[in-house]
Amino acid sequence: MPTATRPRRAAGRSAPARPAGRRRPVIVVLAFLAAAGASVAVAVQRPSAGAEVLVSDGSAGQPSGPSSAPPTPSASPSPSLSPSPEPTTPAPVLALPGPVPAHGAGSFAYDDRPGAVLGRAGAVRRFRVAVENGSGEEVHAFGDTVQRALAGPGSWVDGGGVRLQRVAPGARYDFTVYLATRDTAGRLCRRGGIDIRKGGVPYTSCRVPGKVVINLDRWRTSAPHLVAAGLPLETYRLYVINHEVGHQLGHHHEGCPAAGRPAPVMQQQTLFLGGCRPNPWPYLNGRRYSGPPTWKP
Repeated sequence: MPTATRPRRAAGRSAPARPAGRRRPVIVVLAFLAAAGASVAVAVQRPSAGAEVLVSDGSAGQPSGPSSAPPTPSASPSPSLSPSPEPTTPAPVLALPGPVPAHGAGSFAYDDRPGAVLGRAGAVRRFRVAVENGSGEEVHAFGDTVQRALAGPGSWVDGGGVRLQRVAPGARYDFTVYLATRDTAGRLCRRGGIDIRKGGVPYTSCRVPGKVVINLDRWRTSAPHLVAAGLPLETYRLYVINHEVGHQLGHHHEGCPAAGRPAPVMQQQTLFLGGCRPNPWPYLNGRRYSGPPTWKP
């Protein structure tokens, strides 16, 4: 029998293709290796500890590792670069607004607080303080201003020839300082022989024996030329008290000694300055300050 021979493969015929599913493990392995390689590359290119890392939005990220630098404190609002406004001093009050009562009850409330003796030497002159009922003014506030005017420094007690003391009602006294509406002030002054009218209206203050009478109109509004000069109302009040108490202590009117100089306290500053500057004190720099006499006996 002839020997059986294995048939040859036809020339040019390729080996039968393997099923497609058998190549997937190789593709998965290659993909895994590619991803691992990318991770390795990223790990190699990562900066050293403490360096900033740029994140996707372009802002600075946190350091990649521990750093020796101290921790950054929590953010706080940055101070404004605009300068702080300078504190402003309020403008002085030159006159009080609103209507002033032309007349009151005609009766008075008295400061019930006895005060300390003002001055170091001389006879003691005792005084009361009174405010007309219906004037709208408070008697203790008026009493405080009277006390400040007569205590100085610069008041009549600085000369060492007289001392002054406020007393309560019922105590012995030498004179009374009244704050009165213009109608009552005009009546009190007229009884003592002094006409305080200007343009037919009681205008100034006065002193009659035992009575220092302060006109409420002037107490609240000063005088136009003094307001124009910028004189604070508080300073005018010191002046009018020292002026009228000066009359009670025996002093008479004086004139301006020279233009530009302080006005003597006994000058009628409520009516004119005569070129002088307003001044509420009889003593300046510890010395009695006066001008030429204008009073004739």
